[in-house]
Amino acid sequence: MRKLISSGSDFEKVAGYSRAVVDGDMIFVAGTTGFDYDRMAIVDDPVEQTHQCFRNIAKALSEAGASLDDAVRATYYLTDASLFEKVAPVFGQYFAKARPAATALICQLIDPRMKIEIEVTARKRQG
Repeated sequence: MRKLISSGSDFEKVAGYSRAVVDGDMIFVAGTTGFDYDRMAIVDDPVEQTHQCFRNIAKALSEAGASLDDAVRATYYLTDASLFEKVAPVFGQYFAKARPAATALICQLIDPRMKIEIEVTARKRQG
Protein backbone atom coordinates (compact mmCIF):
# COMPACT_ATOMS: atom_id res chain seq x y z
CA MET A 1 0.00 0.00 0.00
CA ARG A 2 1.33 3.42 -0.95
CA LYS A 3 -0.01 6.64 0.55
CA LEU A 4 1.06 10.22 -0.20
CA ILE A 5 0.96 12.81 2.57
CA SER A 6 0.90 16.55 1.86
CA SER A 7 1.62 19.55 4.06
CA GLY A 8 -0.80 21.58 1.98
CA SER A 9 1.99 23.65 0.45
CA ASP A 10 1.42 24.59 -3.19
CA PHE A 11 5.16 24.06 -3.76
CA GLU A 12 4.67 20.30 -3.43
CA LYS A 13 2.55 20.31 -6.60
CA VAL A 14 4.94 22.64 -8.43
CA ALA A 15 8.00 20.51 -7.60
CA GLY A 16 6.19 17.16 -7.85
CA TYR A 17 6.85 15.75 -4.41
CA SER A 18 5.05 14.77 -1.22
CA ARG A 19 5.77 15.77 2.39
CA ALA A 20 5.89 12.06 3.12
CA VAL A 21 5.31 8.75 1.39
CA VAL A 22 4.09 5.64 3.20
CA ASP A 23 5.09 2.44 1.44
CA GLY A 24 4.13 -0.65 3.43
CA ASP A 25 5.46 -0.17 6.95
CA MET A 26 8.09 2.37 5.85
CA ILE A 27 7.57 6.14 5.99
CA PHE A 28 9.83 8.48 4.05
CA VAL A 29 9.58 12.12 5.12
CA ALA A 30 10.99 14.60 2.61
CA GLY A 31 13.55 17.18 3.59
CA THR A 32 11.62 19.43 5.96
CA THR A 33 12.52 23.00 6.81
CA GLY A 34 11.52 25.32 9.61
CA PHE A 35 8.65 26.95 7.72
CA ASP A 36 5.47 27.30 9.72
CA TYR A 37 3.00 26.18 7.04
CA ASP A 38 0.01 27.64 8.89
CA ARG A 39 1.52 31.12 8.66
CA MET A 40 3.79 30.49 5.64
CA ALA A 41 6.58 32.17 7.56
CA ILE A 42 10.01 31.27 8.88
CA VAL A 43 11.87 32.80 11.83
CA ASP A 44 15.58 33.62 11.67
CA ASP A 45 16.59 31.70 14.83
CA PRO A 46 18.13 28.31 13.87
CA VAL A 47 17.06 26.67 17.14
CA GLU A 48 13.43 27.67 16.60
CA GLN A 49 13.67 26.58 12.96
CA THR A 50 14.83 23.18 14.21
CA HIS A 51 11.87 22.91 16.59
CA GLN A 52 9.54 23.82 13.70
CA CYS A 53 11.17 21.17 11.49
CA PHE A 54 10.36 18.57 14.12
CA ARG A 55 6.78 19.84 14.52
CA ASN A 56 6.32 19.55 10.74
CA ILE A 57 7.88 16.07 10.65
CA ALA A 58 5.84 14.88 13.64
CA LYS A 59 2.65 16.02 11.91
CA ALA A 60 3.51 14.07 8.75
CA LEU A 61 4.43 10.97 10.76
CA SER A 62 1.18 11.22 12.71
CA GLU A 63 -0.79 11.28 9.47
CA ALA A 64 1.11 8.13 8.50
CA GLY A 65 0.21 6.40 11.77
CA ALA A 66 3.62 6.80 13.40
CA SER A 67 5.61 9.18 15.59
CA LEU A 68 9.13 10.51 15.99
CA ASP A 69 9.79 7.48 18.21
CA ASP A 70 9.50 5.33 15.06
CA ALA A 71 12.36 7.10 13.26
CA VAL A 72 15.15 4.82 12.06
CA ARG A 73 17.16 7.33 10.00
CA ALA A 74 17.68 11.10 10.07
CA THR A 75 19.72 13.38 7.85
CA TYR A 76 20.42 16.93 8.95
CA TYR A 77 21.35 19.57 6.39
CA LEU A 78 22.88 22.68 7.98
CA THR A 79 23.99 25.85 6.21
CA ASP A 80 26.87 26.47 8.64
CA ALA A 81 28.93 24.04 10.73
CA SER A 82 28.82 26.44 13.68
CA LEU A 83 25.07 25.78 14.01
CA PHE A 84 25.55 22.12 14.91
CA GLU A 85 26.47 22.78 18.54
CA LYS A 86 23.32 24.92 18.96
CA VAL A 87 20.84 22.54 17.34
CA ALA A 88 22.23 19.10 18.29
CA PRO A 89 20.54 19.23 21.73
CA VAL A 90 17.23 19.80 19.92
CA PHE A 91 17.85 16.61 17.92
CA GLY A 92 18.42 14.77 21.18
CA GLN A 93 15.24 16.20 22.67
CA TYR A 94 13.01 14.87 19.90
CA PHE A 95 14.91 11.63 19.28
CA ALA A 96 15.66 10.65 22.89
CA LYS A 97 13.74 7.41 22.48
CA ALA A 98 14.22 6.55 18.78
CA ARG A 99 17.93 7.41 18.52
CA PRO A 100 17.94 6.90 14.74
CA ALA A 101 21.03 6.42 12.62
CA ALA A 102 21.91 9.99 11.63
CA THR A 103 24.12 12.06 9.37
CA ALA A 104 24.78 15.80 9.42
CA LEU A 105 25.88 17.64 6.30
CA ILE A 106 26.86 21.23 5.61
CA CYS A 107 25.31 22.62 2.42
CA GLN A 108 23.49 25.52 0.84
CA LEU A 109 19.69 25.38 0.99
CA ILE A 110 17.25 26.71 -1.64
CA ASP A 111 16.02 29.70 0.39
CA PRO A 112 18.68 31.77 2.19
CA ARG A 113 16.35 32.17 5.20
CA MET A 114 16.56 28.41 5.82
CA LYS A 115 19.27 27.37 8.26
CA ILE A 116 18.37 23.68 8.56
CA GLU A 117 16.51 20.94 6.73
CA ILE A 118 15.79 17.51 8.20
CA GLU A 119 14.91 14.30 6.37
CA VAL A 120 13.54 11.29 8.28
CA THR A 121 12.79 7.67 7.53
CA ALA A 122 10.56 5.81 9.96
CA ARG A 123 9.12 2.33 10.24
CA LYS A 124 5.67 1.64 11.63
CA ARG A 125 5.83 -0.76 14.54
CA GLN A 126 3.86 -3.95 14.30
CA GLY A 127 1.09 -4.36 16.89
